[in-house]
Amino acid sequence: MSRKLYVVSGPSGAGISDIAAAVFAKRDDVSAVTPVTARKMRAGEVNGVGFYFYDLDGWKSLKEAGGLLECTEFAGNDYGTSREFVVQLLDAGKNVLLSLEPDRAAQVKQNFPAAVCIWVEPSDETLLRERFSQRARSEREIEVRLRAAAEQRAASGFCDLRIADDDPATTLRTLNEAIEA
Repeated sequence: MSRKLYVVSGPSGAGISDIAAAVFAKRDDVSAVTPVTARKMRAGEVNGVGFYFYDLDGWKSLKEAGGLLECTEFAGNDYGTSREFVVQLLDAGKNVLLSLEPDRAAQVKQNFPAAVCIWVEPSDETLLRERFSQRARSEREIEVRLRAAAEQRAASGFCDLRIADDDPATTLRTLNEAIEA
């Protein structure tokens, strides 16, 4: 049976990390990929646990060789997903699931067209507003998050499937059905 790369994405507040964690907890045929980074290892960190660490020259070589399915910079540090690690898991007979911000998910789709990208968000803006209200410190922050979600939704045309995340159990069932298809 052919295995696939699945990428779950959605606006902040859509719960994609929780959805991915639930899939990993219930399915042994779906694997996560440890991300790669060019940031310095912190005290107590172990290479390959949480992140694979590269020095700046190694990162540059990896990126120039097309070894990253996606990458981003955050707070002056580089992060990404290794093409090699994904392919190794697929070749080992595993499905691979990534949960990524929309811009990073779009990079994966561009660099690995066979990836199945899945957009997840509440079907009703009221639900999204409620989720943002639990995290936000002000009404202004909620409005900023809603505008960002609308922009991300407008740019999500690269996704192959859309799942309404109105109920966690239904969302998980729908995602599992997509993986089994």
